[in-house]
Amino acid sequence: MKKILLACSSGMSTSLLVTKMEEYAASIGDEVKIWAVGQDQAKKEFANADVVLIGPQMSFLKGEFQKEAEQYGIKVEVIDMMAYGMADGKKAYEQALSLM
Repeated sequence: MKKILLACSSGMSTSLLVTKMEEYAASIGDEVKIWAVGQDQAKKEFANADVVLIGPQMSFLKGEFQKEAEQYGIKVEVIDMMAYGMADGKKAYEQALSLM
């Protein structure tokens, strides 16, 4: 099972994207756990994730998050701006897969 963590300022704006990513993953037969948290909770969740995608509004935290994520052997990347803005679950899911 693939485990994808999304983090944004409060965890709210990524909720729709989580749903769209889950729908796309199900449509191609992938078993996934995708969840969203706010930036304050994100680091506590790294141990449970295979990859971390962060909202564009948090791009300034990428370096700090990546440093923390290294101890778990996972990558952190900013969600593609277009995928985020359009809630494009397919594009965001494929971005996450490319980082695993």
